[in-house]
Amino acid sequence: MKRYAALGAALGALAALVAFAPAAWLAGAVSQASGERLLLAESRGTVWQGSALVVLTGGPGSRDASALPGRLHWRLGLDGTALALRARQACCLNGELLLRVVPGLGRLRLELPANTAGAAGLAVGQWPASWLAGLGTPWNTLKPAGTLQLNSPGLWLEQVQGRWRFNGRAELLLGSMASRLSTLETLGSYRLLLVGNAAGGDAATLQLSTTSGALQLSGSGQFLGSGAASHLRFRGQAGAEPGSEAVLNNLLNIIGRRQGAVSVISIG
Repeated sequence: MKRYAALGAALGALAALVAFAPAAWLAGAVSQASGERLLLAESRGTVWQGSALVVLTGGPGSRDASALPGRLHWRLGLDGTALALRARQACCLNGELLLRVVPGLGRLRLELPANTAGAAGLAVGQWPASWLAGLGTPWNTLKPAGTLQLNSPGLWLEQVQGRWRFNGRAELLLGSMASRLSTLETLGSYRLLLVGNAAGGDAATLQLSTTSGALQLSGSGQFLGSGAASHLRFRGQAGAEPGSEAVLNNLLNIIGRRQGAVSVISIG
C-alpha cells in the first residue's frame, strides 16, 4: 500500500508540475530556438496561460534590444492531436491569432489556419519597423521607420526528416519606410511576397517590388536545400526615382554593390 501511495504522490506531483509549469520555461525555449534573438521578457503566468514583453535582440552578447509596446498574452492547449497557441497583443495582432503545432513521426508541422487572422482572413498583424533595430547590425545603423503588415490566407511550414517545406502564401507590406541615413521623409512602400507549393515539390519563391516611393527596390529569390543546408538565394537591385539620385546616393552605396546608377543586391 505504501508503494502505491508513493507512486500516486509522485504522479500527482508530476501532474502539478506540468499544469503549473512557469511561463519562464516557454520563454527559455523561445530564446534558445531563436538564438537569443527573440525574447519573451518579464514573463508571467504559466506555459499554458501567460504574458510577456516581446523583445528583439542582436543575439548573445549584443547590447541592442527593442521591445514592442504592451504585453503579448497567450493560451496553449490541445486541439485534437495538435497543440493550439492562441495569442493576443493589442498593439500588433489583428484579434486572436491561432497557430497549430502538429507533431508526427519524423515530422513537425506549424500551421496558420485559413480564416483565423482577422475578419477578412488575411491580416495577421502590423508592427513598427523601428522594432527591427533591436536585431543589431545593419538595422541599428539603418534605424528604419514605417510599418510592417503581414497578410496571409493561410499557410503551413513543415519539417520532415530535416527538410523544411512551405505551403501557402504570405505577404509582407512595408509601408512608408524611412531611415536615418536619408534626409527624405519617406523612402517608399514595398511588398515582399512568399509563395510555396510543397505539395507540388516546388521550392518556395520570394518576390520584392516597389509600390511607391523614391527608392526603387525589386528582386526575386528561392529557398533552396534542406535542413541545416537550406538557404535563400536572392538577386535584386536598388535604384533612385528620377530626381532623387543625389539624395539617395549614400544609401545606395550601403544597400549593395554599385553598378552605375543602381546597387546590386545578392544573397546566397
